[in-house]
Amino acid sequence: MLDITAVMMGSVNTVHPVVITDGNHTLLIDTGYPGQYPLLRDTLKSHGLSIDTLTHVIITHQDLDHIGSLPAILQHAAQSVEVMSSQDEKPYIQGEKRLIKITPEAIERAKAALPPEVPAEWRNAFISTLENPPRSPVDTIIHEGEELPICGGIVVIGTPGHTPGHISLYHRPTRTLIAADALRVVDGELHGPDPSATVDMPLAKLSIAQLAAYDIASVICYHGGRYDGPVLQRLTELS
Repeated sequence: MLDITAVMMGSVNTVHPVVITDGNHTLLIDTGYPGQYPLLRDTLKSHGLSIDTLTHVIITHQDLDHIGSLPAILQHAAQSVEVMSSQDEKPYIQGEKRLIKITPEAIERAKAALPPEVPAEWRNAFISTLENPPRSPVDTIIHEGEELPICGGIVVIGTPGHTPGHISLYHRPTRTLIAADALRVVDGELHGPDPSATVDMPLAKLSIAQLAAYDIASVICYHGGRYDGPVLQRLTELS
C-alpha cells in the first residue's frame, strides 16, 4: 500500500494506490490525482520499486483521483504497461464518455468551493482538469470472478454502486481485499463508500454484502488505508 499525500483545495489529502509484485510482474492498482505522477514515482522509489518495472495497471473506476496519473505513467514507463479495467468503466477512462460525476453543475460547485486564497494559476489548472480530464487507452477488459494469473492470483470482484462499473480486487496469497472506493476507513473503523460521491448507494450496499463470501484478513481502502479489524463482522453490519 502506498501513501500519496498532497494539499488539495487547501486541505491535506491522502490516497492509497496499491502495488503488488511477484518478481516477474509488477501491478499498480489506481494512480492518484492528476499532477501526482512525481509523488507516485518517488513513493515507489522509496519502496525499492520503479515506474520502469510496472507491467500492469488496474483502474478500479473512472474517478479523477484514480485515473489522474495514468497518462504520465504510460508516457514515462520504460516498457509497455498493460492497462486493465471493467467494461463499464472503459469508455470513461478512455475519454469516450464524460465522467459521470463531472457534470457542468459539479464544475460550477467546485469553482465556488475553491478557497479565495488559491492562486489564479492553480485555480485555472484545476478547472481545466475538470473540463478536460485525463484519458488513457484500456488494453484489457477484466470481468467479475476472473482470476488474473499474476502476483499469486488476483480475483476481480464487481462492486458497482460508487460508480456503475466499480471493481475491487482480492489478493489470494495474502487474503487482502483491495476495496478501492467500495469501502473507506474513517477514524480507524471500516465504513461504506462516501454517500455524497456514490451514484447508487443501495447498489453499493449490495456490493458490500457479497464481499462477505471471501476469506478476508485485511482490507485496503483507497481513502483511509488499511483495516485489520473484524472484517466479516463489519461487512455484515454495513450491508
